[in-house]
Amino acid sequence: MRDMVTCFSEHAVRVSETTCSSYINQDQPCLLSHSHNQTPSVPNAVIYLYKTDLVTNQNQFMITVTWCRNQLGQGGLTINFGDDSSSASFKLNTFSRLFRKKKGQKSFEIESLKLDVYWDLSSATYHSGPEPVDGYYVIITVDSQVSLALGDLAQEAITKRLKTDIMLKSVQLVSRREHYSGNASVYSTKAQFCDSGINHEIMIRCSEDSEKLKQPVLYVSIDKRTVIKVRRLQWNFRGNQTVFVDGLLVDLMWDVHDWFFNPVSGSAVFMFKTRTGGESRLWLEDKLLQKHQQGVEFSLLIYATKSP
Repeated sequence: MRDMVTCFSEHAVRVSETTCSSYINQDQPCLLSHSHNQTPSVPNAVIYLYKTDLVTNQNQFMITVTWCRNQLGQGGLTINFGDDSSSASFKLNTFSRLFRKKKGQKSFEIESLKLDVYWDLSSATYHSGPEPVDGYYVIITVDSQVSLALGDLAQEAITKRLKTDIMLKSVQLVSRREHYSGNASVYSTKAQFCDSGINHEIMIRCSEDSEKLKQPVLYVSIDKRTVIKVRRLQWNFRGNQTVFVDGLLVDLMWDVHDWFFNPVSGSAVFMFKTRTGGESRLWLEDKLLQKHQQGVEFSLLIYATKSP
């Protein structure tokens, strides 16, 4: 897939509360045909990137948390530490019948830092996605300092198991990636674009334009309000718009090229990224880590692979 940044002009970004994209007319067979009432797809992997401050050396430390589930319903938890994806990691098979240790603790070292992972998924409950919704905790300490706490039972575990009431240092959710696969071209999720904001409902849908030539149309809505409508999608498979959310500029970028031209193995990419007032460039995934180490932006990326 081409780098989306190379496809955009800086002058293509348009700020509006409700955006409707109009494009040239071309007659091509519709490659995507879906009902407006179709059930949204379910993610098979959700990946969180966190940035936490360390007291010991005044540096920032990156933690990547991945919840996943395969087609057989077997899931897992993987935690990577540091900027390098090949660095030390913690892996847990959360759904296997052969795996009984859904509660425990593991220690290891990386870059002269002592890391401990405490977890309890024995009573975790799940909805349709790969990550638990309640009844669990995952706690990560770096040099005995609580650096990340996940789950509704985390605070109680910190008090009782770690014997401390020390509050977390600054922890920032830098980005979230959601991976989908299946025939449905409807994707529903929620995102909080800033600490003081609320969770916004995001819906992405691709369906036929029933009014004219039955061409595929891309709709993106936030809180049930359409902010993007892209007609002639097979010709406008890459693009971007900008909207205001919670007083922030949020870039919405899409690349559905592979849905049309590489449907067997390719995936569409949708990105929502907050932007500072002085920033004019658009950034993609290969630039996110470097950019987030310097700023406070948040990014949501959705990867959608269509099954044949």
